Formats: sequence, C-alpha cells, structure tokens
Amino acid sequence: MIKTIGLVSLLLSSQLVLAQNKLDRQGHRGTRGLMPENTIQAMKKAMDIGVETLELDVIISKDRQVVVSHDPYMSADITTKPDGTPVTADEQKSINLYQLTYDQIKKYDVGSKKHPQFPEQKNFRAYKPLLTELIDSVEAYAKAKKLPQPRYNIEIKMSPATDNVYNPEPAEFVKLVMPICQQKLGTRYNIQSFDARPLQLIHKEYPTVAIAYLTANTKSVDENLATLGFTPKTYSPYYKGITAETVKACHDKGMQIIPWTVNTKPEIEGLVKLGVDGIITDYPNLF
Repeated sequence: MIKTIGLVSLLLSSQLVLAQNKLDRQGHRGTRGLMPENTIQAMKKAMDIGVETLELDVIISKDRQVVVSHDPYMSADITTKPDGTPVTADEQKSINLYQLTYDQIKKYDVGSKKHPQFPEQKNFRAYKPLLTELIDSVEAYAKAKKLPQPRYNIEIKMSPATDNVYNPEPAEFVKLVMPICQQKLGTRYNIQSFDARPLQLIHKEYPTVAIAYLTANTKSVDENLATLGFTPKTYSPYYKGITAETVKACHDKGMQIIPWTVNTKPEIEGLVKLGVDGIITDYPNLF
C-alpha cells in the first residue's frame, strides 16, 4: 500500500511539472510564414497546426472600427489596390487606415502578393477583417472542426508619435477594443503592446485582464517594468536578447516570458531549454 501511494504521488507530481512547463505555442499574425498575415485564413491554418494562442494586431479605422492589421497603412509588401495595381513603397504610408472607412479598407487585397520575406507563404485574395468577424469565424471553425477554443494575444498598435495621425489616443483605442474582447472572449485573451499607455489604462480600468508588455530594447527587465509601472502577467521581449538571467528575472517576479518572433527550430529549442513559457513564431509548423 505504501509503495502504491508513493507511485501515485510520483505520477501526480510528474503531471504537475508537465502542466507547469507546457509551452504556449503562438502563431504570429496567425501563420505569417505560411499564409497571408492577420487574415482569417491564417488563423484557421494556425489552429489546424495546433497552436494554443493566435497572435494578432489591431488598428482603428476612420469610422472607428477595430480592424485586424499590423500596419496602420497599406504595406507595399502585401497590398494590391482595388484597381489591381500594387501599392508602392513610396505611397504606402499615405494610404492611412485611420483616414479610411472600413468599407474602403476591405477593398484592398492583402493576400495575393507574394511577401518577399516568406517564400513558403500560400497566396490568394484576402482582406483585412474586423476583429469581430475574425473572432466569430475562428470560433465557428473551432466548433465545426472539433478543435480546442484558442486563446487570443491581441496587440494594440499605437505610438505617442502617431496619436491622432495613424491612431486615436489611448483612452479611445482602449474603449473601442475592450468591449469586443470582453463580450466575445471571456478570459481567453490578453492585450499586448509596445506602448505602455494603453496597458496602463487597461490595468487600471480592467484589472483582471491579462497583459503582456512587448519590448524591443536592450534595457533590463527592471528598467522596462519601471516604464510600465506595474508587473504584467507576461513579459515579451525580442528573442535575441534573452539569456538564462532574463528568464530567471521574469520568473522571480511571477511573470511569464514569451519572446517574439522566433523562426527557426534550433532557436525555438534553445529558448525552450532556457525555460521560456511560450514562443511567438511565423512558422508554428516548426513546433
């Protein structure tokens, strides 16, 4: 009997360790390496591959719709105009989504053009969806395919330098995004940003919402948290600067560390060995 109890205890403790060490596999912009970024099709592909979390970006249109898009303008790398001609590098930033209604935005094709950095990407006509449409489509797809409901890592794309030019100010941005997330996703999401301001607002007004702080600098964890002003659930630095000390600093503060954007198998494996809690990648098939 004592041996049986000991064996059961060992099995339970092993399962607990495995649960604690489970890697959060995140598809960057869906599956940017395989499908056009931030499209509904990219999110469905990510779920087919088996990711737990869909990473995506949101901006605001002229008519105050929450649109899934990384750039606040029509990027020359991926966009074809409604008349069938490509958007050029010289004109891309002048096609400002904050100055276009969603009906205008939807007419641009962001899937047919081959992205120069992603030769494996499958191409087809696609548009920038509304956040509401993307969530509804993903949830219906998961149900129809009997797939687990995914989590959503939603990045607010804004910067103090572009307030009222490419994006609204933080209070308005947060007011537009949060009701959608709360109504449709319950607790299956977090909000992330490089801009501390919307995260500070959400932390104050929605204290139970999980927050991830994105960083792309050489400052220490403590220095970046001093800018943010609180300890978020997740710290998400650019992956190349991560060391064992970085991981320990995050875990000592009770934070997850989930780096971005890791696109080779050896680099993924190296970071997992360091003890990161998740990986954001353009190629979730590498998992």
